[in-house]
Amino acid sequence: MKQHESVKQVMKANGGYATLGFLYVNVDITGWKTNTPFASIRRIVQDDRFFFKIRPGLWALKEYEKDVLDKFNITKKSAKESVEEFNHSYYQGLLIEIGNLEGYETFIPSQDKNKKYLNKPLYELTSIKEFYPFTYPEVMRRAITIDVSWFNERKYPASFFEIEHTTDFNNSLLKFMELQDFSVKFNIVADKSRETKFINKISSSTFFPIVKKVKFIDYNSLAILHAKISELTAIKTQIKI
Repeated sequence: MKQHESVKQVMKANGGYATLGFLYVNVDITGWKTNTPFASIRRIVQDDRFFFKIRPGLWALKEYEKDVLDKFNITKKSAKESVEEFNHSYYQGLLIEIGNLEGYETFIPSQDKNKKYLNKPLYELTSIKEFYPFTYPEVMRRAITIDVSWFNERKYPASFFEIEHTTDFNNSLLKFMELQDFSVKFNIVADKSRETKFINKISSSTFFPIVKKVKFIDYNSLAILHAKISELTAIKTQIKI
């Protein structure tokens, strides 16, 4: 079987679409005569004769285009709210999978648990269903609403992520302000085009205490990180580490 046919086969079995990370783990590369099979997969999905890009890190078969876009309700005619919900839960899903692969316990707020990351409700991906009570109740009330939380082995938060599509970052940064006394990484995930707006907001005197603690992650970088960590997982599986 040709390399691009192997990729197509995995996508078809998955409903006509897949993340790069999913392809790295599931495409059988044992018979490929190349030292860089994952680079080959990246090249293959960019062949617009067979594939098209849905979102950073997410690809689909052209022959399934209508079905896939209808499934996710992200056609050109889809309501803005539907598209934004797909975007939000997609990036939440990437963050959850990255956290799981990196050995963290992962959590999302209850209002998001039934939203779908591709074909699965988000709550099925998270490793914990109850937020660890690591501080005072009044602080917990804000922390528990953060889009994605990673906890370490001592059940303390290691990283918090807020996904920002259209708002002015204010609400997310206020949540982080409440948690500034903890040794935790704060992250804003948004489109690269919004980075300047983020810098202007975080640089205001209001957020001076956390200006050096909050990192901006753009969607493309997040997708690349997800693919790279999945690639490493696939390599470890192959050599049985």
